[in-house]
Amino acid sequence: MSNTAKYRNDFLKEVEANVEEGEWVKMCMQCGVCAGSCPLGNAWEHTPQKIFMMIRAGKRDEVLSSDAMWMCTSCYNCIVRCPREVPITHIMHGLAHYAKRLGLVPANQPTAKFAQLFWNNLSKRGRINELTLGLGLYFMNGFVEGIKTSIKMQSLGLNMIKTGRMNVMEIFGGHSVKDTSGFHAMLQKAEEIEATRIK
Repeated sequence: MSNTAKYRNDFLKEVEANVEEGEWVKMCMQCGVCAGSCPLGNAWEHTPQKIFMMIRAGKRDEVLSSDAMWMCTSCYNCIVRCPREVPITHIMHGLAHYAKRLGLVPANQPTAKFAQLFWNNLSKRGRINELTLGLGLYFMNGFVEGIKTSIKMQSLGLNMIKTGRMNVMEIFGGHSVKDTSGFHAMLQKAEEIEATRIK
C-alpha cells in the first residue's frame, strides 16, 4: 500500500467523521500557543498541538487511550488565542466523548468519573442535586476516602447549607424540572440520534 493510500485511510479521517469539529485538526500549525495559554499546560500528558500531530500521524491508540483530552477545563483561552481560530476546546471534549463511546477511557480517570457522576445526577430530574452530587464526588474513590474528604470539607458543607446552596431535603430527591417525563423523552431521543452517528 502506498503512503498516499495509508494517509487517506488514517486516524485523521476517523476523527473528522466522529469527533465534534474534528475537521479542524488539520488546520493546526503546531505553534504551541494553546499549550502556553492553558492553565494546566504543564500537567498535560500530551498538549493539544501534540494530540493534533499524533492524530495526523495515525497514532490512534496513543490518542484515544491518553488522559490528555480529559484535562481540559473549558477555559477557552486556547480558542481565543489560536491564530487559526481552531476550536480546540470542542475538539478535546469531542475526543474524550469519542473515547468514552469506544470504551477507551483510562482507568480511574478522575475527570471522567466526575463527568459521569454529574450526568447521572442531572439526568434523573433535570436539575443538579448538589447534596447527592457532593456526596458522590467525595465517595467516588471509596468509603474510607469519602469519610476523610467529608470531614475535611465539613465547613464548606455547613456554609452551603447556611446560604441555601444545599438543602438537606435534597437527600429525598430535591428539585426537578416541571416535566420530567418530557425531559427523559428528550434525552432518549438524543441518545437515539447519537447512536446513529457511531460508525
